[in-house]
Amino acid sequence: MFDNMKMLGAMAGLMKNKDKLREAGVRVRTKMENTRVTGEAGGGAARAVVSGTMQVLEVQLSPSLVMGMAGDAKTHELASGLIAQAVNAALREAQLKMKAAIDEESKALGLDGVIPEIGNLLGQ
Repeated sequence: MFDNMKMLGAMAGLMKNKDKLREAGVRVRTKMENTRVTGEAGGGAARAVVSGTMQVLEVQLSPSLVMGMAGDAKTHELASGLIAQAVNAALREAQLKMKAAIDEESKALGLDGVIPEIGNLLGQ
């Protein structure tokens, strides 16, 4: 009960100062737009670069992986799986960066421990 009251009080305080909340949102968005993370699979045979806004920016494949893709269907399937793993690894890392940025701003706004774990919103 007291936690709910604490959260309501913090939210009421934020509503009085919407500008601080808006500025925090802009800072998080800007930070995430400038964030780049890399995920890899197959010992670096497949790499993916993702922005903090969860956009896949680049996929890099090692020459040996590309040459192997021209082979049989099984090799092609393996390569496709490695690409998916690399993209997923990069997306997980980008989500962690987003969580850290939001947690940092929440703490600066005095909401540390007041709002339920933001990771739940990201499905972590």
